[in-house]
Amino acid sequence: MKESKIDSRLNKLKEQLREENDILHEAVDSFRELDQIAYKLGLLSEEQSYATRLSWWPMISLLGLYSAGKSTFINHYLGQKLQHTATQAVDEKFTVICFSADKVVKTLPGIALDADPRFPFYQISKEIDEIISTNAQRIDAYLRLKTCPSEQLRGKILIDSPGFDADSQRDSTLHIAKHIIDLSDLVLVFFDARHPEPGAMRDTLKHLVKETIDRPDSNKFLYILNQMDVTAREDNPEEVVAAWQRSLAHAGLTAGRFYRIYNPDVCLAIENPQIKERLENKCQADLTDIHKRMAQVGGERAYRVISMLEQTAKALEEDMVPQLQDLVQRWKSRTYWTGGVFLILLLAALAAGLGFATTETMSEIWSLLTNFEDPMGIGIRIGGLVFVLLVLQLNSAKIAANSIIKQIKSENEDEYTREGLIRAFRKNTSFSRALFIWAISKPVGLSKKIHLRIAEVLNNVNRYVQQLNDRFTNPSGKPSAVALEPNYE
Repeated sequence: MKESKIDSRLNKLKEQLREENDILHEAVDSFRELDQIAYKLGLLSEEQSYATRLSWWPMISLLGLYSAGKSTFINHYLGQKLQHTATQAVDEKFTVICFSADKVVKTLPGIALDADPRFPFYQISKEIDEIISTNAQRIDAYLRLKTCPSEQLRGKILIDSPGFDADSQRDSTLHIAKHIIDLSDLVLVFFDARHPEPGAMRDTLKHLVKETIDRPDSNKFLYILNQMDVTAREDNPEEVVAAWQRSLAHAGLTAGRFYRIYNPDVCLAIENPQIKERLENKCQADLTDIHKRMAQVGGERAYRVISMLEQTAKALEEDMVPQLQDLVQRWKSRTYWTGGVFLILLLAALAAGLGFATTETMSEIWSLLTNFEDPMGIGIRIGGLVFVLLVLQLNSAKIAANSIIKQIKSENEDEYTREGLIRAFRKNTSFSRALFIWAISKPVGLSKKIHLRIAEVLNNVNRYVQQLNDRFTNPSGKPSAVALEPNYE
């Protein structure tokens, strides 16, 4: 039997994880188990997998305005000039940066990411094509891959984003940015200390701040006020910070850590030694904290993957399956009501028509209905009645299904949940199901075994967490129980 694309992708993922992290290697099979359940229920298509909705390697993304110093920060962090820097937008591409032992930096086109299942942008070109009106701009217009020999990149992926205030390709840029944010373990949101103008940035703040603060993983966002060296001449860092805090408060960010940094390699000359020392101390302290968070993403990623497995299993058991059961029951009930209304209208129309019929016509109709001597005639009459009732039932089922699909679209903001429920609901409202709607008691594929399989996945989650704890920690303090360093290279 030919291996499917999704099987091939997961097999490659397992092969790469085999030597790097045996716990996550096992977790791939648990995701596959949930996939099989979702296939039976119709919540996933045969070319989808829950395992592809997250990055299996630590990801750090950098977002912000084009002038916020993202590229300069990356160059300083890596210890080499990898990204182009300027006071205006240099390009409008997302740059995925990963480690390579090759001493020469290489820049590869977006197809290198789109066609490789090991990266978190596998086949994202299909999603981009759905957003843009023409296929003239291909994936290379949005993504590129850079390799770099910096040791800082070992075991992690960095993503440098284009400026959020660029007008061209805005819809696709925001779509890819949302995809990146969802997958990232750490998101560094940069602001330019030179431009604390909340009025002009209202739309940008909406995407960089307002839509992130209510997320369940909001702790992975670090808000960074960059290029603070511009305050040296006026010696007013507090005023600059206060202006930005007011701006961010308008967007809803009223709490959380706010980092203040600048790049010591390209900063302005600071003549006053006291101001210089104060700024340097604050910048160094915040840079140290940021770099420390960046260094921790390896361990966080392993727990995040297991947490995503648990969330997916619980979402199936406690959310998706009950919703699907409710949708099927609503469909049955609405079909009966719609069919009843149609039948009443049909009978009313017949009664109205008979009211205008002549006595002779009524006599002929009555004679036809009460003639039980002709077996063929009886069969035709019964068959005609059954046909009319089936047509009413099938049309009622179709109308009821379409109205419920509209409700699913309006009630579910999450794209994956919405698409999964619609796919599963359509599977449950097929022609054969509508034909025998009276016999339906539960969704397609649902059985007691499904619940047992989900429970087994949840048991595995607990086992994976315990194994991670044994690997990364040593609560007992015994010399024999040595905590291991995570290996995500």
